[in-house]
Amino acid sequence: MRLLLVEDDLLLADGLARALRQSGYLVEIANDGRVAEHWMEMGEFDLIILDLGLPGMDGSEILQRLRARKQRMPVLVMSAREALEERVRLLDLGADDYLVKPVALAELEARVRALIRRGQASPEPTLALGRLTLDTVGKRAWLDDEALDLTAREWAALEFLALRVNRIVSKEQIMQSLYGWEEDITPNAVEKFVSRLRTKLEPAGLVIRTVRGLGYYLEKP
Repeated sequence: MRLLLVEDDLLLADGLARALRQSGYLVEIANDGRVAEHWMEMGEFDLIILDLGLPGMDGSEILQRLRARKQRMPVLVMSAREALEERVRLLDLGADDYLVKPVALAELEARVRALIRRGQASPEPTLALGRLTLDTVGKRAWLDDEALDLTAREWAALEFLALRVNRIVSKEQIMQSLYGWEEDITPNAVEKFVSRLRTKLEPAGLVIRTVRGLGYYLEKP
């Protein structure tokens, strides 16, 4: 699971990142609001932990821009602003949860787990992308009325990309979604899966684009 920690207190950010990494998360740190927004525009995260009082751009503006772009990534606001009105305002802007600093690490990790579980749920049981239809419950895919022949891992990669259509995902994210932490897999294997998926999606007019140095994205037809 990939997290973005947006916190301008360098010591706090480093301590939280170390703890979250020990719990098995991949953590990217942004200490500036504009840097954080750039990360969000370029990549996909399973969760964003967002401070409010940031140099460059306030966290509330970052949240507004994120939701204006229709990005559904879960956002946990973590701020010293404890007024009820401020908490209500941020939740209304699109935050999924709000923690007041100082926070207990155990509670933070529990909130992170809960939000990631919620964020992993597919919003719709059926996804339609042009001539391609995906049944996210039955884990099947059709091109028009013809079922696509997909292995379990090809299906998992396709679903992962389809749920993030037009969003860049890294090889590491795909590796985690396919195999989990315990299995030994290489980026070369991801390239082979993507190559096979490209061939199978060609008749549907769907294209998986490569963004050099960043990863892949499924282009919306």
